[in-house]
Amino acid sequence: MAEKSREKAKPTAKAAEKPAAKPGAKPIAEKAVAVEKPAVVEKPVEKPKGKKREKVRKKEKGAYTRYKVDEKGLTLTRLRPYCERCGQGYFMADHGDRYSCGHCGFTRYKRA
Repeated sequence: MAEKSREKAKPTAKAAEKPAAKPGAKPIAEKAVAVEKPAVVEKPVEKPKGKKREKVRKKEKGAYTRYKVDEKGLTLTRLRPYCERCGQGYFMADHGDRYSCGHCGFTRYKRA
């Protein structure tokens, strides 16, 4: 019996090499060394040079778009109706199948 107790007291060579790990703990892995890539500088993409498009002129707004003047210049005719709610001075927009007021939102449908 004395021999068995001595064997337990002597540390073995394998136990001395490895550090004691806690039960349930994950083994420590070697840290990987990250290699940094050199920064890549992107050059701006140049647009191909070509002909420039001509600007399209919008229709000019003004009083002459709302009225039509006779050849003699004596009479004016309204091209679009006034709004029935807002009164004179508020022309209604022409949307093909209807007229609508931009000020109050009143809509009047055209007859088919």
